[in-house]
Formats: sequence, structure tokens, C-alpha cells
Amino acid sequence: MFLRLAWFSLLSRKGSVLLTLLAISVSIFVLLGIEHIRQQAKSSFGNTVSGVDLIVGARTGDINLLLYSVFRLGNATNNISWSSYQNIQSQPQVAWSIPISLGDSHKGFRVMGTDRGYFEHFRYGQKRPLTLAQGKPFDKVFDVVLGAKVAEQLKYQLGDQLTLSHGMGSTSFSEHKDKPFRVVGILEGTGTPVDQTLHVSLQGIEAVHLNWQSGPHKKRKKAEALADLQQLEPESITAFMLGLKSKMAIFRLQRNINNFPKEPLLAILPGVTLTQLWEMMAAVEQSLQLVSALVLLASLLGLSAMLLTSIRERQREITIMRMLGASPLFIFILIQLEAMLITLSALAIALLSLVATTMLTGEWLAKDLGVHLSPWAPNASSILMMAAILLSAFLVSLAPAISAYSRAK
Repeated sequence: MFLRLAWFSLLSRKGSVLLTLLAISVSIFVLLGIEHIRQQAKSSFGNTVSGVDLIVGARTGDINLLLYSVFRLGNATNNISWSSYQNIQSQPQVAWSIPISLGDSHKGFRVMGTDRGYFEHFRYGQKRPLTLAQGKPFDKVFDVVLGAKVAEQLKYQLGDQLTLSHGMGSTSFSEHKDKPFRVVGILEGTGTPVDQTLHVSLQGIEAVHLNWQSGPHKKRKKAEALADLQQLEPESITAFMLGLKSKMAIFRLQRNINNFPKEPLLAILPGVTLTQLWEMMAAVEQSLQLVSALVLLASLLGLSAMLLTSIRERQREITIMRMLGASPLFIFILIQLEAMLITLSALAIALLSLVATTMLTGEWLAKDLGVHLSPWAPNASSILMMAAILLSAFLVSLAPAISAYSRAK
């Protein structure tokens, strides 16, 4: 009887009830949506690079090494000699390695020199491999494979030619115009820094700097007419990634690299360093959660105000119920039940909207923003949050319920 009476009571004021319902639905959607995106973004952020056991670079800070080797942000304090790289990657516990050579750019996009092992071993997300939307990996010295964003923004197609330049500006006056590269492949979008990178071979990086007179690269003393440019060997690289045969060897090899006798090196565990970097942004997370909680509180206070206003308008209704034998407690419970019905309906609408939104936008978010958003599903955190919402609705509706109780005496 309580439920039926509360339902028809709400229907009699459907205009104000509907607006309150929508306001609470939107605020719950925002609160739960932000929490879901926060958890998924943290997971995606931690999987920007996946399956890599160690990242090695010149001795610097852990986060700085991660930023320039994975996110292409900033610059290395020093390079690593090629002989040191060969020494470490030939260790028996190393299964594979990916060399990284940075320093050049093309119209503001970073150029990365590497080898074909990059396309075979590099992983992102939940150990997803790189896939080519068009073409193939580089094979010749002057081949280049473009990230999805590079190809999209610069409108490049397979077979187009481009030139590399020094620095990171969109316009450069130090270009290797005499040694153009040809686009042979375009990668699928990953939502990671890979999308904004041009990938060339280590031999290509060395070839464009043969007899180079200026810039950050040391002048090479080799003849430009070298019979086979494919045999070029770099003097140094910026960093490299390692995959090991056994996880048990990670810390031992990390310690050996950090104590490498030939030059000062640093080996980091990318997962651990990514977690440290994410923790630096904890204040942003907390700010978003606080704002969404305040939005929800404002909506619930609106619910309380709506019910409080209706009490004054329903004095005649309350008098009639009292004449029919309804006790003040009956009136109190009725008002609380109305508040719970509105909140539960808003919660249902918000959850359905959230599930639909995450299902429809998941692919787009993964491709363009790198946030691999799985469809929303309840977990311990969201269940606690929903319980808190219902409790908050109960508390804010105490004022109108007590007011009705007092008027019914």
C-alpha cells in the first residue's frame, strides 16, 4: 500500500518530479562515469607499453627515462654506446630487445629509429600487438612507417615521400632534403604515443647523417657512397627495451645494468614507473571526484527542496489521510518512500545510460584517446558508491519527512 500510494502521489506532481529525476540521473551518471573512466584510464595508462620487462637508458631519473622513451616527451641526458647495447642484449636471460634512437622530427612529430623487432615484440594495452592498417614494416634504408595520427593529420598515403629534420618545431631549417624517405606502412590507431611517431630503421637514421655538418648528431667520417647503406651501424642509441626469458631474472639484470662498468646506465621497470607517474596526478583525480560529488549533493538538495515545497502544498492531503486514520509515522514513511523511489529511478536511468555510453564509445575512446573503456559493470567501488547515494538521499529527505510528520500531529 505504501508503494502504491507513493507512486500515485509522485504522478500527481509529475512536472517537478520529472525535472528532479533528470537532475539526479545526470549527477549520478557523472559521478559513476568519472569513477569508471578513472579506473579504466589508470589501467590504460599503465598499459601504454605492455610486455616490456625493462627499459634502459643513460643514467637519469626513472620518470624522465620513461617520458622520453615511451611518451616521446623531453630528451635524453645522454646516449648509450652501441657496444654497450650489444653487450646487454646478448645476455643469456634476454629474449628480445628493441633499440630506440630519437633526435629527429618531421613537422612536429617525433622520428624514432629502431629495427623490425619493434613491430614483432612491442605491445600496448592488454598485450595487443602493433598492426598495420596499410603497407608493411620498413625493409629498405629510406623506408618509413607512420603512426595513425601522423598519417591522418598530414594526409600521407603509401608511396609518398617526406624528409626528416632536426628539432621538434613544425617548421625546421635543418632538413635532410637530399635523403627523402618513402612511406611503406601506416599503423592502426593505438591511442598511444605510437600514433604520433614516424618509425624508420637505425640504418636510415645513420644514413641521413652521413657527412652531416651540424646539429645534434656527430659528423660521420664514412663515405656517402657506401656500397651498402644497409650495413651502417650506429655509434649510439637513445634507449632500448628488453623482454626477458624469465621474470625471475628481472631484478638481477636490472641491478647488473645499473652497475654497468663501461658507462652509467639506468634500467627501470615500466609498470612501476608508470604507477609513480600516475600517482603524481592524484590531485587531479581527487578534484574530479570532489566536483562530481558536489554536483550530486546539489541535485539531492534539490530533491529535498522539491519535497519540502510539496509538503506545504499537500497540507489538505495530509489532513485527509489523518482523518482516514493515517498516523504521523505513516506520513513520515510515505515522504521517505517518495524520495527513495525518485533516487532509485534516477539510479536505474543513470546506470542504463552509462552501460549504453561505454558500449557505444569504447572503440572510439581506445582509438583516439588511448582509454580502453570496457562496458560498465558493477564492482566493489561502484556498489559502495551507490549505497552512499541512497544513504545521502535518505538523509537529505529527513527534513521534508520530519516537516510532514510535524504537520500530521
